[in-house]
Amino acid sequence: MSEFKLEKMELNYSGIGQLLKSTEMSNALMACAQQIAGNAGEGYKAKIMSSRVIVVPETKEAEKDNYKNNTLLKSRR
Repeated sequence: MSEFKLEKMELNYSGIGQLLKSTEMSNALMACAQQIAGNAGEGYKAKIMSSRVIVVPETKEAEKDNYKNNTLLKSRR
């Protein structure tokens, strides 16, 4: 049986912050959000909110649909 040894790791928090706020990360998250919005159907939109990406119902019909059917939650699959 092989021996497994954990090493202590030190995180570079400023580097992680830069990575999370980078254009590449924004683009990757936006692509995922757009896919979720597309899966949800008409009336849903992906938006960038500071360092986050969200999907929201854009029309009253989509808002009612999401409330009744949990459309956005189901669209993540």
